[in-house]
Amino acid sequence: MRVGLAVSPVVTDMDANLMAILNMVNEAADDHADLVVFGESALTGLINSDDPSHDLPLGQPIPGPATDVLLALARKRRVWLAIGILEREGKTLYDSAVLLTPSGEVGLKYRRIQPQWHGRSADPSVYRQGTNLPKVETSFGSFAFLICGDLWDYELIQRVRDLQPDWLLYPFVNSLAGERWEKELKPSYAQRAKLTGATTLMTSYLADLPPEDMDLGGAVGGAMVVLSDGMVIDSLPPGRTGILLVDL
Repeated sequence: MRVGLAVSPVVTDMDANLMAILNMVNEAADDHADLVVFGESALTGLINSDDPSHDLPLGQPIPGPATDVLLALARKRRVWLAIGILEREGKTLYDSAVLLTPSGEVGLKYRRIQPQWHGRSADPSVYRQGTNLPKVETSFGSFAFLICGDLWDYELIQRVRDLQPDWLLYPFVNSLAGERWEKELKPSYAQRAKLTGATTLMTSYLADLPPEDMDLGGAVGGAMVVLSDGMVIDSLPPGRTGILLVDL
């Protein structure tokens, strides 16, 4: 399987973010990728503020207009496509991720279980978490998701171990670069990934947001592939957009 981990740019224009994602899918497909993975909330950035009047418009129904566009491209280019999306269902919001199939279907949907994607005072009737940890079988093996803070929850790690997926898709938001990424975060992520027992495919978006929004959705990118034994076999350092292509 040839995997493309895409560190996509995020700006305040959702249409521009979607166009960048489509361009990166095409770029990866041109380079014979079978699977393209994007970061957490890649359409908008994780810029929710715990104010429903601001946050609910950021959400996308699944399926909905944005996923319809992505599904059509996945079908056209015959690729698997994993991406994090702020999901709106009625008047509720979830931090979700989907795996789209080459036949143009939603093959797997996951809602983040760990709640720290929003503040403690956020209205629980609006800001919701999932409970299910599903997996899907494919010709490349089985896939499951965790999202960002999920990987730091021991109960969820044990649930992944019990589920025994071959591949763990891990969209996240990374805020550290340079020496701190290399010496602190990268080894920590690798160790946490090892605990799941699955080969982990992780990527973060890179935000180009105004200063007033950086605390909400700032991210500096970064991507890596961690084998089930904790070995990092390839990575894309934070600080730039691009696609990490790895044959697995």
